[in-house]
Amino acid sequence: MENVALKINVKTGGRNTVLNDAIRRNIPLITDRPTIIMGADVTHPQPGEDSSPSIAAVVASMDWPEITKYRGLVSAQAHREEIIQDLYKLVQDPQRGLVHSGLIREHFIAFRRATGQIPQRIIFYRDGVSEGQFSQVLLHEMTAIRKACNSLQENYVPRVTFVIVQKRHHTRLFPEQHGNRDTTDKSGNIQPGTVVDTTICHPNEFDFYLNSHAGIQGTSRPAHYHVLLDENGFSADQLQMLTNNLCYTFARCTRSVSIVPPAYYAHLAAFRARYYMESEMSDGGSSRSRNTTTGAGQVISQLPAIKDNVKDVMFYC
Repeated sequence: MENVALKINVKTGGRNTVLNDAIRRNIPLITDRPTIIMGADVTHPQPGEDSSPSIAAVVASMDWPEITKYRGLVSAQAHREEIIQDLYKLVQDPQRGLVHSGLIREHFIAFRRATGQIPQRIIFYRDGVSEGQFSQVLLHEMTAIRKACNSLQENYVPRVTFVIVQKRHHTRLFPEQHGNRDTTDKSGNIQPGTVVDTTICHPNEFDFYLNSHAGIQGTSRPAHYHVLLDENGFSADQLQMLTNNLCYTFARCTRSVSIVPPAYYAHLAAFRARYYMESEMSDGGSSRSRNTTTGAGQVISQLPAIKDNVKDVMFYC
């Protein structure tokens, strides 16, 4: 019943946990000025489903400085397309002509409505990107963020920290002395909060391994964080501490989780959205969902519209 109660609370607009440093406004480079923390992920259909679209999800914190409530938006895009296409877009409206739109713009408007301020810092956690796509994703998605900001206000250029979160890798961390209980948890894994940012990391780039969770069974797998862009000037210790602390604010459990919650929430939102699309299919197999055509001529089934009062709560938890 405890897990059910946690989910009910956040789905009705409540919050389950708040960082003590957030209450005291003592989080470096977060609580001193309005900051929005975002998470993004793209989920792809199972192998063999050649006609199903990929689904992108972007979540954003709406309760600065507590940073625990995340608004979620989802969008369908071309099959197996990893770059998020709808972060910023121009839509042709019959009455108003070209209209600015997109996931980032909608989140920023909601943030100002919720807090009365515009974000001056953006921390963007991006999940599900392989190393070969780092430069492509950074170029396209940072360009979309800049265009979305400029569409809201001329010369509005908030500072961005763009972080890739990777979970699918083969690196494992072990205690130097396995039998020493001072360096291991109950399961024999390394202790939660362990960070490695030397020796096995890139010699020139800003990356680190963080084991933020306590392993229950088997060997814990640390998350690998790559900082592709840091305009906010985080030190390694500041970003590692922030990321680790956020892992204790996950709404669905009372423990720390293995990856930072914004990226986790984006994955949950994209996963949930696929059920919305499947529910649009009739028993005969024909789709009742709206379709759009890309520039390459590919038809994409669009997701059903999510009501505004549902977007404002953590419906995906």
